[in-house]
Amino acid sequence: MFNPSVGPNAPSASPQTTGFDRVAWCYDALAGLVFGSALKRAQRAALLGLPSGAPRILILGGGTGWVLTEVLSHRPHATVLYLEASPKMLARARARLERERPQATAQVEFRHGTQADLKPAETFDAIITFFVLDCIAGDELETALAQLRSAQRPGAPWLLADFRPAQGGWRRLLLQLMYAFFRLTTGLRARALPELHIALGNLGLVPLRSRTFFGGALEAVVFSEETRPLRR
Repeated sequence: MFNPSVGPNAPSASPQTTGFDRVAWCYDALAGLVFGSALKRAQRAALLGLPSGAPRILILGGGTGWVLTEVLSHRPHATVLYLEASPKMLARARARLERERPQATAQVEFRHGTQADLKPAETFDAIITFFVLDCIAGDELETALAQLRSAQRPGAPWLLADFRPAQGGWRRLLLQLMYAFFRLTTGLRARALPELHIALGNLGLVPLRSRTFFGGALEAVVFSEETRPLRR
């Protein structure tokens, strides 16, 4: 929800995939106002799972581009496909890269679209989905995750930072308020946070390490095909 790329349909004329254009101008400020540094800390924790060397990386729904510059600071020789459904978010991410890491512009492909716009032969050494899978409507999630899974090379980590399901209390209220806000401002179709651990587990992925933030409302998880003990 706080790094949006919405739904598996082609983005060219769909309000559903361009709705976050309406909040692009205030997106980073809004996230910082509500969550302080917690969103960035969760993403940094997940990025510790990046493979070494010069990996080929997919960033889905990276928003205004903070995560892109962070990835390149960790892996300066990586090549990146930056796949974002909002044209205004995509433009901001491109401008940020040119401003902050101009030497890396040739290493990044900016593509307007969603996971449905991955090419059949494209595969990656790491998949990054930070605060984006929570934007996919429940009836579209299985297809969307399968499309991403097919682009994951054997043994490649899937790095997740997102909200955690809540049965009650302030965390549940926070989720309800966020979904209501983004439905009104962006036309978001999703109505509730999906059970991402279950959905990714159904694709043969297991969590290797996990950390929580913001009173347990956020999590950073590294998933892989490999079976190892979960580290927190």
